Amino acid sequence: MNVDDFDYDLPTELIAQEPLQERDAARLLVVNRERGTLRHELFRHLPCLLRRGDLLVANDSRVIPARLSGRKTTGGRVELLLIERQEGDSWLAMTRPRLAPGAQVHVLLGRSGEAATVRVVARCDDGLSVLQLDGQYSFEQVMTESGVLPLPSYIHRELSDPERYQTVYSREEGSVAAPTAGLHFTPQVLNELDDAGVERLFVTLHVGPGTFAPVRAQRIEDHTMHEERYSITEKTAMRINCAKQQGCRVVAVGTTTARALESAWSPSGLRSGPRSTRLFITPGFQFHVVDALITNFHLPRSTLLMLVSAFASHDLILEAYHVAVAERYRFFSLGDAMLIE
Repeated sequence: MNVDDFDYDLPTELIAQEPLQERDAARLLVVNRERGTLRHELFRHLPCLLRRGDLLVANDSRVIPARLSGRKTTGGRVELLLIERQEGDSWLAMTRPRLAPGAQVHVLLGRSGEAATVRVVARCDDGLSVLQLDGQYSFEQVMTESGVLPLPSYIHRELSDPERYQTVYSREEGSVAAPTAGLHFTPQVLNELDDAGVERLFVTLHVGPGTFAPVRAQRIEDHTMHEERYSITEKTAMRINCAKQQGCRVVAVGTTTARALESAWSPSGLRSGPRSTRLFITPGFQFHVVDALITNFHLPRSTLLMLVSAFASHDLILEAYHVAVAERYRFFSLGDAMLIE
């Protein structure tokens, strides 16, 4: 398919710039794939919309303060985005501007007033670099003192409460972007899901920048996803396999959860363990695990929009997006949500 097939018009004022005061006050557009219908709900009604016996699976990854600002030895400003720890205390990272091996960046530490020196030790073919620290500091210390959460570029101001860019169940640090479909859950909604007989499980997929990288190829088949790490415990895999055998629905919270589950699928069932994935889900993909999907509204021409178009249908998703625009839904990471069933 052509990337232009996943475009739509979005007024900029519908791009949410801050979270709602109450997480579960977000609107929820319910899309029924079998009937091709749309209806408007609130996210806090989710416990009434799911079925007793459903298995809700969410991504418990936590966003790290991975964005660092510093200066080159010549004084020029540099922005670093730490992506994934390598051997020792080396990190795979994006740098702006792109730096040559041997370049040094001095990052001012917030509390001591001293500077940590970050050195580029290698450049990778995918535009990333390998960084190391010179001296006594660790990247964990530098992130703790000087790092900030790497909000998407379409959010133009920092959040007054950084925890609003974390899910209430986040626990495994490692993402550079939030699994945003989970931002709408509250302890009360989770308790009501328990009362409604909806079981909850977690997987971990550390969200990398490749999830949101633009599709530059004209044919979507020519796009390559960046690698992302995920992990599924043996207990979780066994429970999901049992649920599938019993005919229970698996409801994935977010595209990251859906990718982890479908990446781990094999003819013998869901596999456990730590793995990595480059799975690119596009229309025509056969889903083996996910039966329903909770997701936010995604950018035009994005891999995430292609995934939800694969889960429902291309025409139904574009219709849903056009309705959401007409009804003034809030879009993207801090916006409203969809339940596709």
